[in-house]
Amino acid sequence: MSDVNSWMNQYVRAWNSNQPGDIKALFTEDAVYNTRPHDQEAWHGHEAIVKEWSGDSSDASGDWTFEWTLLGRDGDTAFVQGLTTYLNGQPTYDNLWVIRFAEDGRAREFTEWYMARKDTPATPN
Repeated sequence: MSDVNSWMNQYVRAWNSNQPGDIKALFTEDAVYNTRPHDQEAWHGHEAIVKEWSGDSSDASGDWTFEWTLLGRDGDTAFVQGLTTYLNGQPTYDNLWVIRFAEDGRAREFTEWYMARKDTPATPN
């Protein structure tokens, strides 16, 4: 199985750059990327992944921070818990990713679930 740390570092690099080459390097040519399983159509293949990733709703570099923890592995599959904190007034998101790797270390399937955290009210003094 792939080195998850290396793949995650490449993912964050691609997230920062939004460059097609960086994005394609993460995935097999026929990869499936599920951003909201059971709620919207998955992205199939390099061209669709690059198009959707770098579309109008892409995140600008420097507008967010991301922390992650490897929850576990099972064969060619890794489970990652993440925390995305936006610095531009958007909500903070808890993330759960399931990444299925091909033999060459690229992802052949990527599924993410994300939930916005509710704002916590200020504590009275």
